[in-house]
Amino acid sequence: MTEEPLLTLHHVAVGYGRHVVLSDVNLTQRRGAFTGLLGANGSGKSTLIKAILRIIQPLSGRIDFAAIDGGEPTIGYVPQRDSLDPIFLLSSFEVVLMGTCGRVRAAHPISHVEKQWAHECLRQTGADHLSGRLFSRLSGGQKQRVLIARALATKPDFLMLDEPTSGIDATARQAIMDVLRRIHQEQRLTILMASHDLPVVRSYVQDVIWLHQGVVVQGPVGELLTPEKIEHLLSVEVH
Repeated sequence: MTEEPLLTLHHVAVGYGRHVVLSDVNLTQRRGAFTGLLGANGSGKSTLIKAILRIIQPLSGRIDFAAIDGGEPTIGYVPQRDSLDPIFLLSSFEVVLMGTCGRVRAAHPISHVEKQWAHECLRQTGADHLSGRLFSRLSGGQKQRVLIARALATKPDFLMLDEPTSGIDATARQAIMDVLRRIHQEQRLTILMASHDLPVVRSYVQDVIWLHQGVVVQGPVGELLTPEKIEHLLSVEVH
């Protein structure tokens, strides 16, 4: 696996208005790595992801992406919670089709090729049987599969997920993580996944970025998530 960074943050501060959530963040995301963004609720994970996605602007510093085919990488994004109003009676297939919109010209119909790709993305996430079902009526785990399929439909170079296993049961959580592991292994896709679930992160990712009380620590999972290192980072006894 190449060590070349796909994403680099240089002295980045993020927050809202005058409220600084994180300051002087310096980190890299290796191309092809599965990285966990670990931290307690309120540690700044979602804010940092929004800055990387340019949903919000950093208060200071610089966020750089390595060029792919002469341009910035395509990012697929899975939010922490779906924002689709249930008043819109969208099928799971129609939700996944949203991921193709960046390649479809305005006022043009979605091509058969793009529709076939949407079906393939549903298949990759084990959600092809949900294609015709209303998205609003799916369980939490089923929705996450569909939202991951929507992100894959963008044909991303970089997949970012914000707490993809939050609020779902243990069986669904393991199924979602197994899907992400398989996608990473088969496609060598660069993945950054925010989570507050230390056991999940320890079991599935290669690298860790840990946010704790405004401090950012980064390293391989085997080094950063040892009991001794966790005890040092949290300043508590870990059994």
